Amino acid sequence: MLAGLTPGQIAVMIAATLAAAFVRGLAGFGMAILLVPVLGLAIPPREAVVVANWLGLLIGLVGVKRIAGQSERSAFIISALAVMATPLGVWLLAVTDPALARLLIALIALGSFVLVLLPKRPAHHLPGVLETGGTGLVSGVLTGFAGMPGPPVVPYYLRRAIPPQLARASMMTIFLATSIAGVVAALALGVATWREPLLAALLFPAVLLGNWLGTHAFGRVGEAAWRIFTGTVLGLAAMAALWRLLQA
Repeated sequence: MLAGLTPGQIAVMIAATLAAAFVRGLAGFGMAILLVPVLGLAIPPREAVVVANWLGLLIGLVGVKRIAGQSERSAFIISALAVMATPLGVWLLAVTDPALARLLIALIALGSFVLVLLPKRPAHHLPGVLETGGTGLVSGVLTGFAGMPGPPVVPYYLRRAIPPQLARASMMTIFLATSIAGVVAALALGVATWREPLLAALLFPAVLLGNWLGTHAFGRVGEAAWRIFTGTVLGLAAMAALWRLLQA
Protein backbone atom coordinates (compact mmCIF):
# COMPACT_ATOMS: atom_id res chain seq x y z
CA MET A 1 0.00 0.00 0.00
CA LEU A 2 1.16 3.55 -0.76
CA ALA A 3 0.53 6.21 1.89
CA GLY A 4 -1.98 3.86 3.52
CA LEU A 5 -4.08 3.48 0.34
CA THR A 6 -5.06 0.26 -1.40
CA PRO A 7 -4.34 -0.29 -5.11
CA GLY A 8 -8.07 0.01 -5.80
CA GLN A 9 -8.27 3.40 -4.09
CA ILE A 10 -5.22 4.64 -5.97
CA ALA A 11 -6.69 3.50 -9.30
CA VAL A 12 -9.94 5.35 -8.61
CA MET A 13 -8.03 8.49 -7.62
CA ILE A 14 -5.92 8.41 -10.79
CA ALA A 15 -8.98 7.90 -13.01
CA ALA A 16 -10.84 10.73 -11.28
CA THR A 17 -7.79 13.00 -11.57
CA LEU A 18 -7.47 12.31 -15.30
CA ALA A 19 -11.12 13.18 -15.89
CA ALA A 20 -11.02 16.28 -13.69
CA ALA A 21 -7.85 17.55 -15.39
CA PHE A 22 -9.46 17.10 -18.82
CA VAL A 23 -12.36 19.26 -17.64
CA ARG A 24 -9.89 21.86 -16.36
CA GLY A 25 -8.08 21.98 -19.70
CA LEU A 26 -11.29 22.40 -21.67
CA ALA A 27 -13.40 24.54 -19.36
CA GLY A 28 -10.70 26.43 -17.45
CA PHE A 29 -12.15 25.31 -14.12
CA GLY A 30 -13.75 22.34 -12.45
CA MET A 31 -10.76 20.25 -11.41
CA ALA A 32 -11.12 20.89 -7.69
CA ILE A 33 -14.94 20.86 -7.76
CA LEU A 34 -14.89 17.40 -9.31
CA LEU A 35 -11.80 16.01 -7.62
CA VAL A 36 -12.09 16.98 -3.94
CA PRO A 37 -15.34 15.02 -3.28
CA VAL A 38 -13.86 11.91 -4.97
CA LEU A 39 -10.56 12.14 -3.09
CA GLY A 40 -12.58 12.62 0.09
CA LEU A 41 -13.90 9.07 -0.30
CA ALA A 42 -10.39 7.67 0.22
CA ILE A 43 -8.67 10.27 2.41
CA PRO A 44 -9.86 12.82 5.01
CA PRO A 45 -11.38 16.04 3.60
CA ARG A 46 -8.47 18.08 4.93
CA GLU A 47 -5.98 16.00 2.98
CA ALA A 48 -8.17 16.02 -0.13
CA VAL A 49 -8.24 19.82 -0.10
CA VAL A 50 -4.46 20.13 0.31
CA VAL A 51 -3.78 17.57 -2.44
CA ALA A 52 -6.10 19.47 -4.79
CA ASN A 53 -4.25 22.70 -4.03
CA TRP A 54 -0.88 21.03 -4.71
CA LEU A 55 -2.16 19.73 -8.05
CA GLY A 56 -3.63 23.13 -8.94
CA LEU A 57 -0.29 24.77 -8.17
CA LEU A 58 1.72 22.32 -10.27
CA ILE A 59 -0.54 22.39 -13.33
CA GLY A 60 -1.04 26.15 -13.02
CA LEU A 61 2.67 26.66 -13.59
CA VAL A 62 2.34 24.97 -17.00
CA GLY A 63 1.89 27.76 -19.54
CA VAL A 64 1.51 30.43 -16.84
CA LYS A 65 2.94 33.26 -19.00
CA ARG A 66 0.50 32.61 -21.82
CA ILE A 67 -2.52 32.35 -19.54
CA ALA A 68 -1.64 35.47 -17.52
CA GLY A 69 -1.14 37.47 -20.73
CA GLN A 70 -4.64 36.57 -21.93
CA SER A 71 -6.40 37.35 -18.64
CA GLU A 72 -8.73 40.21 -17.77
CA ARG A 73 -7.45 42.81 -15.29
CA SER A 74 -10.09 41.72 -12.79
CA ALA A 75 -8.35 38.33 -12.50
CA PHE A 76 -5.37 39.91 -10.78
CA ILE A 77 -7.55 41.88 -8.34
CA ILE A 78 -9.56 38.80 -7.45
CA SER A 79 -6.35 36.79 -7.10
CA ALA A 80 -4.81 39.26 -4.64
CA LEU A 81 -7.92 39.33 -2.45
CA ALA A 82 -8.30 35.55 -2.58
CA VAL A 83 -4.70 35.05 -1.48
CA MET A 84 -5.30 37.27 1.56
CA ALA A 85 -8.48 35.40 2.54
CA THR A 86 -7.18 31.84 2.06
CA PRO A 87 -5.64 31.44 5.57
CA LEU A 88 -9.07 32.05 7.10
CA GLY A 89 -10.47 29.15 5.09
CA VAL A 90 -7.61 26.87 6.11
CA TRP A 91 -8.22 27.71 9.76
CA LEU A 92 -11.94 26.95 9.39
CA LEU A 93 -11.10 23.59 7.81
CA ALA A 94 -8.72 22.73 10.65
CA VAL A 95 -11.36 23.36 13.35
CA THR A 96 -14.36 21.83 11.53
CA ASP A 97 -15.53 18.27 12.16
CA PRO A 98 -14.71 16.06 9.09
CA ALA A 99 -18.33 14.95 8.66
CA LEU A 100 -19.51 18.56 8.68
CA ALA A 101 -16.69 19.51 6.30
CA ARG A 102 -17.86 16.85 3.81
CA LEU A 103 -21.41 18.21 4.01
CA LEU A 104 -20.31 21.81 3.52
CA ILE A 105 -18.04 20.92 0.59
CA ALA A 106 -20.93 19.11 -1.11
CA LEU A 107 -23.20 22.13 -0.58
CA ILE A 108 -20.52 24.39 -2.08
CA ALA A 109 -20.50 22.27 -5.25
CA LEU A 110 -24.29 22.51 -5.44
CA GLY A 111 -24.21 26.25 -4.88
CA SER A 112 -21.83 26.85 -7.77
CA PHE A 113 -24.25 25.19 -10.17
CA VAL A 114 -27.21 27.22 -8.89
CA LEU A 115 -25.29 30.48 -9.36
CA VAL A 116 -24.49 29.71 -13.00
CA LEU A 117 -28.18 29.01 -13.68
CA LEU A 118 -29.05 32.60 -12.79
CA PRO A 119 -29.83 34.90 -15.76
CA LYS A 120 -26.81 36.10 -17.71
CA ARG A 121 -25.68 39.68 -17.21
CA PRO A 122 -26.46 42.28 -19.90
CA ALA A 123 -23.84 42.61 -22.63
CA HIS A 124 -22.67 45.97 -21.27
CA HIS A 125 -22.37 44.79 -17.65
CA LEU A 126 -19.09 45.57 -15.90
CA PRO A 127 -18.71 44.16 -12.35
CA GLY A 128 -18.35 46.80 -9.67
CA VAL A 129 -15.98 47.02 -6.74
CA LEU A 130 -18.27 45.12 -4.37
CA GLU A 131 -18.90 42.26 -6.82
CA THR A 132 -15.23 41.91 -7.71
CA GLY A 133 -14.04 42.27 -4.11
CA GLY A 134 -16.64 39.85 -2.77
CA THR A 135 -15.70 37.30 -5.42
CA GLY A 136 -12.06 37.46 -4.40
CA LEU A 137 -12.67 37.20 -0.66
CA VAL A 138 -15.16 34.33 -0.90
CA SER A 139 -12.94 32.52 -3.39
CA GLY A 140 -10.05 32.71 -0.93
CA VAL A 141 -12.06 31.37 1.99
CA LEU A 142 -13.34 28.49 -0.14
CA THR A 143 -9.81 27.76 -1.36
CA GLY A 144 -8.61 27.17 2.17
CA PHE A 145 -11.72 25.39 3.40
CA ALA A 146 -12.74 23.28 0.42
CA GLY A 147 -9.95 23.55 -2.15
CA MET A 148 -12.62 25.04 -4.43
CA PRO A 149 -12.00 28.66 -5.43
CA GLY A 150 -14.37 28.26 -8.37
CA PRO A 151 -17.92 28.66 -6.99
CA PRO A 152 -17.79 32.50 -6.88
CA VAL A 153 -15.28 32.89 -9.75
CA VAL A 154 -17.04 30.77 -12.38
CA PRO A 155 -20.35 32.68 -12.28
CA TYR A 156 -18.40 35.98 -12.22
CA TYR A 157 -17.05 35.23 -15.70
CA LEU A 158 -19.53 32.80 -17.25
CA ARG A 159 -22.55 35.01 -16.63
CA ARG A 160 -20.94 37.81 -18.65
CA ALA A 161 -20.87 38.23 -22.42
CA ILE A 162 -17.11 37.85 -22.85
CA PRO A 163 -15.14 35.52 -25.15
CA PRO A 164 -14.45 32.00 -23.82
CA GLN A 165 -10.70 32.55 -24.24
CA LEU A 166 -10.80 35.56 -21.92
CA ALA A 167 -12.99 33.84 -19.33
CA ARG A 168 -10.91 30.64 -19.37
CA ALA A 169 -7.55 32.41 -19.06
CA SER A 170 -8.81 34.69 -16.28
CA MET A 171 -10.14 31.77 -14.25
CA MET A 172 -6.91 29.81 -14.68
CA THR A 173 -4.88 32.80 -13.47
CA ILE A 174 -6.99 33.07 -10.34
CA PHE A 175 -6.84 29.35 -9.66
CA LEU A 176 -3.05 29.33 -9.86
CA ALA A 177 -2.87 32.12 -7.29
CA THR A 178 -5.36 30.43 -4.96
CA SER A 179 -3.56 27.08 -5.24
CA ILE A 180 -0.28 28.71 -4.19
CA ALA A 181 -2.04 30.46 -1.32
CA GLY A 182 -3.75 27.23 -0.25
CA VAL A 183 -0.50 25.27 -0.10
CA VAL A 184 1.42 28.01 1.70
CA ALA A 185 -1.36 28.59 4.24
CA ALA A 186 -1.71 24.86 4.93
CA LEU A 187 2.03 24.59 5.55
CA ALA A 188 2.15 27.72 7.70
CA LEU A 189 -0.81 26.67 9.86
CA GLY A 190 0.41 23.09 10.28
CA VAL A 191 -2.53 21.56 8.42
CA ALA A 192 -0.40 19.91 5.71
CA THR A 193 1.59 16.68 6.16
CA TRP A 194 4.11 14.70 4.09
CA ARG A 195 1.30 12.63 2.53
CA GLU A 196 -0.22 15.42 0.43
CA PRO A 197 2.81 16.22 -1.78
CA LEU A 198 3.42 12.47 -2.13
CA LEU A 199 -0.13 11.92 -3.36
CA ALA A 200 0.10 14.99 -5.59
CA ALA A 201 3.28 13.62 -7.18
CA LEU A 202 1.52 10.30 -7.76
CA LEU A 203 -1.46 11.97 -9.42
CA PHE A 204 0.35 14.71 -11.35
CA PRO A 205 1.09 12.64 -14.50
CA ALA A 206 -2.66 12.08 -14.83
CA VAL A 207 -3.20 15.83 -14.43
CA LEU A 208 -0.68 16.59 -17.18
CA LEU A 209 -2.28 14.14 -19.59
CA GLY A 210 -5.84 15.16 -18.83
CA ASN A 211 -5.08 18.88 -19.02
CA TRP A 212 -3.27 18.42 -22.36
CA LEU A 213 -6.23 16.54 -23.82
CA GLY A 214 -8.66 19.18 -22.54
CA THR A 215 -6.60 22.08 -23.88
CA HIS A 216 -6.37 20.37 -27.27
CA ALA A 217 -10.15 19.94 -27.28
CA PHE A 218 -10.72 23.59 -26.33
CA GLY A 219 -9.21 24.74 -29.62
CA ARG A 220 -11.71 22.62 -31.52
CA VAL A 221 -15.04 23.64 -29.98
CA GLY A 222 -17.16 26.72 -30.64
CA GLU A 223 -18.36 29.21 -28.03
CA ALA A 224 -21.88 27.74 -27.76
CA ALA A 225 -20.54 24.20 -27.29
CA TRP A 226 -18.03 25.45 -24.72
CA ARG A 227 -20.70 27.18 -22.65
CA ILE A 228 -22.91 24.07 -22.79
CA PHE A 229 -19.99 21.96 -21.64
CA THR A 230 -19.14 24.24 -18.73
CA GLY A 231 -22.75 24.22 -17.56
CA THR A 232 -22.86 20.44 -17.84
CA VAL A 233 -19.68 20.13 -15.77
CA LEU A 234 -21.20 22.10 -12.93
CA GLY A 235 -24.45 20.15 -13.26
CA LEU A 236 -22.65 16.81 -12.95
CA ALA A 237 -20.69 18.09 -9.97
CA ALA A 238 -23.94 19.19 -8.35
CA MET A 239 -25.56 15.79 -8.93
CA ALA A 240 -22.50 14.04 -7.50
CA ALA A 241 -22.65 16.29 -4.44
CA LEU A 242 -26.36 15.54 -4.01
CA TRP A 243 -25.68 11.82 -4.25
CA ARG A 244 -23.05 12.12 -1.52
CA LEU A 245 -25.55 13.93 0.71
CA LEU A 246 -28.17 11.23 0.21
CA GLN A 247 -25.63 8.50 0.99
CA ALA A 248 -24.48 10.20 4.19
